[in-house]
Amino acid sequence: MRALVWDGDKLALSSSHRVPTADDRTAVVRVHLAGICSTDLQIFKGYMGFRGVPGHEFVGSVSEGPEAFRGKRVVGEINFGCGRCENCTRGLGRHCPNRSVMGILSADGAFAECVGLPAANLHLVPDKVSDEEAVFTEPLAAAFEILEQVQIDPGDQVLVLGDGKLGNLCAQVLRLTGANVTALGKHEDKLKLIKRAGVRTILLNDWKPRLFDVVVEATGSASGLELALGAVRPRGTLVLKSTIAGNHDVSLAAIVINEITVIGSRCGVFAPALGALEEKSVFVTPLIEKVYPLTDGIEAVKRAARQGARKILLRP
Repeated sequence: MRALVWDGDKLALSSSHRVPTADDRTAVVRVHLAGICSTDLQIFKGYMGFRGVPGHEFVGSVSEGPEAFRGKRVVGEINFGCGRCENCTRGLGRHCPNRSVMGILSADGAFAECVGLPAANLHLVPDKVSDEEAVFTEPLAAAFEILEQVQIDPGDQVLVLGDGKLGNLCAQVLRLTGANVTALGKHEDKLKLIKRAGVRTILLNDWKPRLFDVVVEATGSASGLELALGAVRPRGTLVLKSTIAGNHDVSLAAIVINEITVIGSRCGVFAPALGALEEKSVFVTPLIEKVYPLTDGIEAVKRAARQGARKILLRP
């Protein structure tokens, strides 16, 4: 099959990559659309030392595998736990020490005609949700994970740092709580998209420091952490969403002095995300900039890496 393959140094289109196989626990999904995200771009800078087919945001239809899913349109959770360790038995399979992660750690991803994954990770896509919406399920679930980790009440002052795809989704999800949500970013056009969803926005050049109850760092840059630490009120909460291929060089003294709670936040469960897409309470398609065929995947990655790019999709 055709697939984009990362060898640790360059990305190349292969026309003869190994086709995944199915069994009673594993499904093969023919990919309809796959999204290029910031984590993929970090992988191309060395993040996680990954080798293989990247890509973990996808929607497709099951071509092989358990009968209950065959022919059905699905999305899939990306962490493949062992199912036997202490974390897995406690419902923390995404933190399984023996896990693989689609397109990120020891498992081929969705920048291909087909992808294989455990059937237990599949979720059926509601008929009212288009492919262009469903491909955002994984990052939208990551945004909803914040609500699983932090109690956010109506009237709370919440700041989202970053106006990219994840920042936009986080701002929209947090708005659903009734909190007073502000998004801070560098790009006027991206902030306009967030403002259309009912979120207050501030351009970074116009930023006058103030303190918030909760700050979500979703800039995808090393400089975002320092700005975030300076915006959390004493005994407030800082949620870290960025994954960076590199080291942070910032003093953490403020965390101790101001007794800040710091929460790392990664993947989330899919049900709330699919529900929001079905109810149209979150809008994702305005984030799409362009859809490329898989054969133009290398150009698509370059486009996605451009400053200010919106969501770039691949259509295998």
